Amino acid sequence: MSWFVAPFYDWMMAGTEEACLRSWRSALLADAEGEVIEIGAGTGANVACYGDAVTRLVFAEPDARMRKQIAGKLKRPGEVIDAPAEALPFEDATFDTAVTTLVLCTVADLSASIAELHRVLKPGGKLLFLEHVAAEEGTSRRAWQHRMEPMWKVVAGGCCVTRETRAAIEAAGFDMVSCKAESMRKSLPIVRPTIRGVAVRS
Repeated sequence: MSWFVAPFYDWMMAGTEEACLRSWRSALLADAEGEVIEIGAGTGANVACYGDAVTRLVFAEPDARMRKQIAGKLKRPGEVIDAPAEALPFEDATFDTAVTTLVLCTVADLSASIAELHRVLKPGGKLLFLEHVAAEEGTSRRAWQHRMEPMWKVVAGGCCVTRETRAAIEAAGFDMVSCKAESMRKSLPIVRPTIRGVAVRS
């Protein structure tokens, strides 16, 4: 995350959170249960969404500024650790649920990050995801994403707007249970295409 983005991230996202993200997060994370790991937890926007079915909660966030904000929002026991998505410090088959929300766009290695989630999930464990993705092939929005991505990555901490995240999740060995595509309202046009849903570790 760019050094100048972290302190203002929640403020910049307030309109989008109100328009759609807050309700999307709440509905998606209602399925979180057991031991849960969330990667790239950012400023802790999901903290309040976890319910009583969660018995252990781990937030993996490599940015120190973001970790501080997560810790300040915790109202329940939780672990905030310094770890990149590509190298999680846990044994195989540790967690029942893994969560990614608006983070797979910025991980250094998309395939490696999803493979790590597959590794640390128990067989039958759930991946809950909410990510902005590439627009449909052949659309003008897709063309603009490709044009704008080099500059956008510089100002947005490496954020990629052309990732095919659903395909990457399935290629990692997850079985897709549900996947809804929807426009992220009150956000910049190049980041509006999103997917959210549930995949299961086979």
